[in-house]
Amino acid sequence: MIGTFWSLVPALVAIALALITKEVYSSLFIGITIGGFFYAISASTGFTLSGVITHILNDGMISQLSDSYNVGILIFLVILGIMVALMNKAGGSAAFGDWAKKHIKSKIGAQCATICLGILIFIDDYFNCLTVGSVMKPVTDKYHVSKEKLAYLIDSTAAPICIIAPISSWAAAVSGFVAEGENGIALFCKSIGYNYYALFTIVMIFVLVFMKFEYGPMAKYEKAAEMLKDIDVKKDDSDQKGSVLDLVIPIAVLIIMCVLGMIYSGGFFTKDSESYLNFIEAFANCDASVGLVMGSLAALIITVIMYCVKKSLNFKDCMACIPDGFKAMVPAILILTLAWTLKSMTDSLGAKEFVANVVSGSAESLMNFLPAIVFVIAIGLAFATGTSWGTFGILIPICIAVFPNASDPLRIICISACMAGAVCGDHCSPISDTTIMASAGAQCNHVNHVSTQLPYAITVAVVSFISFVIAGFTKSSILSFVVGVVLLVGFLFFMKKTQAKKVIAA
Repeated sequence: MIGTFWSLVPALVAIALALITKEVYSSLFIGITIGGFFYAISASTGFTLSGVITHILNDGMISQLSDSYNVGILIFLVILGIMVALMNKAGGSAAFGDWAKKHIKSKIGAQCATICLGILIFIDDYFNCLTVGSVMKPVTDKYHVSKEKLAYLIDSTAAPICIIAPISSWAAAVSGFVAEGENGIALFCKSIGYNYYALFTIVMIFVLVFMKFEYGPMAKYEKAAEMLKDIDVKKDDSDQKGSVLDLVIPIAVLIIMCVLGMIYSGGFFTKDSESYLNFIEAFANCDASVGLVMGSLAALIITVIMYCVKKSLNFKDCMACIPDGFKAMVPAILILTLAWTLKSMTDSLGAKEFVANVVSGSAESLMNFLPAIVFVIAIGLAFATGTSWGTFGILIPICIAVFPNASDPLRIICISACMAGAVCGDHCSPISDTTIMASAGAQCNHVNHVSTQLPYAITVAVVSFISFVIAGFTKSSILSFVVGVVLLVGFLFFMKKTQAKKVIAA
């Protein structure tokens, strides 16, 4: 079975089960188990049950969890969860909301502030959703932005921002799925320019805000919110011991320390041939796992010391946030562990070599369409399972196997298409944890959030699909992006004009 079509069956079964059951954990585990059986059947020593278990555990899960790079990523996720718990408990989010209410003067300003805060918190989508909603809801309520629109803005600046931020948990996760010996962060950075769904989503939210219009179900909720202008929003008079600095300083320190940690691991502070590497060289050569752990741990220590000195939290409360942060990241850790193990099963069966041979031998005529095809497949898988990371784990290794040459531009475009499609499917999925947390952060009915966001997400997905088709033939990220922006903005102007005509006719 090694090096044949059977090597793809574990991944295909995992995909099929995920689409059917809409549950990613058991689907990945069943795919892993099938991979273990196939490998044991093909072993020269003959099939044994102990061989299956040994391959799954020793060669698969334990091997992946004992890999220093993977362990570093898991530690980084745990520290992020602890940082989120600390900032929420210290009251920094609530204090920032109070400050923003005094300095933001319009509805456009409230929405732009929400977007900018979401962009600023690019380290992790969980962190984003857990913070932006609680910070900005008092401000958006004051200027009568509907809960549905707030939820959309939160959701559109969570995963879409994290997937184009090199210093984020998503970048670390994606880099963990690349070929051994290859710099995952450097590959991630190259893919940013082709990540059309994320880029167009950001363009769209700004255009919608400044054009002052909505379409689809969102228009109904925004109109209802506008009708409440004459009703005063009840103010929260509860005392908050936190300050704006309790939110701003930890975020700034986390970003700075992670950057320093990554360039340190890349040799920025070490002489190489009698000279120091420049920032770009150091960043390209960095070990993301080591750098992010060093930076996040330093930021965590500084944050705890700061809270204790300022008396925002006592030491006991700070330590109580450690298990809370760990619990918040358990789902992400489990998905990553299973995805890594499935990747090791397909690797041991020679899936990369088989796919590469099949594609190079019989599918050359479809090469230019592969980015668009990968984008659609990733959307379907992420939508059905509600997870982007599980989609990365299944599709990125296949994309790398199809294009083994690191200098092939289609390799970068297909990996970008995988990431873009995964985020799009996750964005649309009602069972996505990010979508659910965005609803909770905005205190919005979850069904309302999904129904109002879907038309916007589909619009961006269609434009992104066209851009990936163009990119597959032109290999130009700029040309494809410009065409996509023109199509997106043109469609929005058309929709606004159509709605205006309907209002006049009514």
